[in-house]
Order: sequence, then structure tokens, then C-alpha cells
Amino acid sequence: MNAGSFATGTDEEVLDLIVSELDRLPARDDPGFVPELRKLPVGLRAMAATYDLDVSLSLDDLGWHFGNWHDVELAEETAAGLEELGANELAAIFREALGHARRFWDDLGAEQWADWYPGSRLEEAVTPLNAKAWALHEALGNGILSYWVQYARSNPGKLGVTHDD
Repeated sequence: MNAGSFATGTDEEVLDLIVSELDRLPARDDPGFVPELRKLPVGLRAMAATYDLDVSLSLDDLGWHFGNWHDVELAEETAAGLEELGANELAAIFREALGHARRFWDDLGAEQWADWYPGSRLEEAVTPLNAKAWALHEALGNGILSYWVQYARSNPGKLGVTHDD
């Protein structure tokens, strides 16, 4: 990747470049994902850590996110990634939801967590946070990926990008 790609490319081209770099990581459910994530430049690390939250906000809610991605280290990386990308309001909502989820972490890690979650006290606690997160996500147009493009254009060096000479 080079800085010129981020300066002159369309948003779609920028996202394609980023995704091609992130595709080199192990699968997200692989135990090696978080250790490999931590080896990335800070910007790519933030993007990789926030990808699944973007999907969760498109398809599910915050409680389902923690059930599907039941890893405290990954959740902390996601919160830090949102902050790095400048998604501070969403990061605050996510951290608050994580606080609620931690109270029910064993339930979320149980084999039948998806049966437990609907109607649970966790779902009740995150419902108002979901509404805020969905509103922010929708307002962005391209969800969290909108932050990726803006960040890449402003901080190519934090993605491990070299400058054209």
C-alpha cells in the first residue's frame, strides 16, 4: 500500500485496499487472531478489531455481538479501535454495553447463550444502547467503515503505508 492510493482512490478503492490487508489475518474465531491483531500498525489494528462490531450493528445488536464474539480481549481491542478511529461516541456506548455484558459473561459463554439472551436482563440493559448505536451506525452511511476511509486518508502512516517519492 502507498499513500497515493488513499489520497486519490475512491472510498470503495480505499476500503478494498484495507480489506485486502486485513484478509491476511487468521479467522476471527481462531485463537491466534488477537495476538496477530496486536502485531498490526495501530490503524489496521483498529480496523480489524472493529469489523465484527460493524457487522453486528448491521445484523444484530450489542448483546448478540458479545455472545458471537465472546472474548474480553477482543472486546477491549474493539473499544480501543473505535477510539483510535475517532468514533468516540460509539466507543462510549460500546464500553457501557461491555460493562453490562461482563456481568453476564458466563451466560454469554454458555453453549445455549442464544436461547438465554432474548428476554434476559442483559438484553434489557443494552436495549437503549442499541438504539443509540444503531442511530449512529445508520447516520454514517457506511457504518464503522466510514471511519476507516476517513482515518486512512488522514493517517496513512498509521496503516503501515509508505509515501510515494
